[in-house]
Amino acid sequence: MLLYRLIVPIFATLVLARLALRRNWPALRQRLARSPARPGPHLWLHAASNGELASAKPLIVALEAARPDLPLQVTCNSEGGVALAESWGLTARLAPLDLAPVARRMHRDWDVRAHVTLESELWPNRVRTCPGPVFVIGGRLSEGTAKGWRLFGGLLPDVLGRLSYVSAQDAGSLERYLAAGLPRAAAGPVLNLKEFYAPDPRRDATLSAGFDRAHTWLAASTHEGEEEIVLAAHGLAREHEPALRLILAPRHPRRGDAVEGLIREAGLSCARRSRGEAPEEAEVYLADTLGEMGLLYPLAGRLFIGGTLTDRGGHTPFEPAAYAAALLHGPDVANHAAPFARLEAAGAAVEVRDAATLADALTRLAAPEQQEALGRAAQETLRPDTDMDQLVAAITQRLDPPE
Repeated sequence: MLLYRLIVPIFATLVLARLALRRNWPALRQRLARSPARPGPHLWLHAASNGELASAKPLIVALEAARPDLPLQVTCNSEGGVALAESWGLTARLAPLDLAPVARRMHRDWDVRAHVTLESELWPNRVRTCPGPVFVIGGRLSEGTAKGWRLFGGLLPDVLGRLSYVSAQDAGSLERYLAAGLPRAAAGPVLNLKEFYAPDPRRDATLSAGFDRAHTWLAASTHEGEEEIVLAAHGLAREHEPALRLILAPRHPRRGDAVEGLIREAGLSCARRSRGEAPEEAEVYLADTLGEMGLLYPLAGRLFIGGTLTDRGGHTPFEPAAYAAALLHGPDVANHAAPFARLEAAGAAVEVRDAATLADALTRLAAPEQQEALGRAAQETLRPDTDMDQLVAAITQRLDPPE
């Protein structure tokens, strides 16, 4: 614990100094848990950023329904996550720094009765100072992270010993939690919150009218180095399917100009979402905006999952599978190894290696019935094994233990 006490103030000083230089006083106050608190008891839910928070939306809705008397106070490490929570009508703020006095102030001022933290967001002082039970949902503890915790001596066993309930994201994480000191009584079933993703009910009439799902494919959340492969594959596939359209959605919209340049270099016309350009006439539609993947998924019968042809470990297959799209992905799926293994075992997705194999997969899935069959297989394969009601019951039972 001593080493952690030495390191965290240094990190906190850097964060606060950066905010002060930017004169972002509201964010600085939130990082110190000093901005005004809403009166009454709260359930504090913390997520790292947009992705984790979006995965937790079904849980958030279920908790609000189960405990309307205990409103949620949401914190995120990023301003984007805070904005997403606020767009859902939730009270949200930047997460307080993990300094013991700051954590105590957060618990006290917001009258925190329990703390729910998601995935790998395990902060020692928040856990140690919480006056009520602490839950980790969709917890992830990689081998590398477990080794890193060992630098802090017995800190991790101490923190794990104070947890009331942990539902690990995968079997490997659960084993590592138990080996590091999590009481077996606190171990819940393996659960990935992304399994509960519900399709976005929103639709954009202009987009829907601009694309024929059977002749459209989506390259979702691509990274640098992947767009070239995607565009080359598109050119090859169009030799067999001239009507094929591509929606290209880079993971980071700020790369829009660079990606547009790649599209033009490939000799393809481009329309950009960020400029409000009509998609009908363009060979490639560049979706360089945030928070709109739910509008794009329904437009494509075939979908390539980005980050899988790089060294980034790939992005989640759960979201696209919810829309019954035929899934294509590269070999690098380390971030979501378990669901991709399920897809492979069921023959419910196609692995590609390069532009040639990606183009071949697109061509083999040109028929609408083939797209639908593979998409339905992925959707069925990735249905959650755990009921959301069971998860909420596990939390609420520990909120109000029997006397």
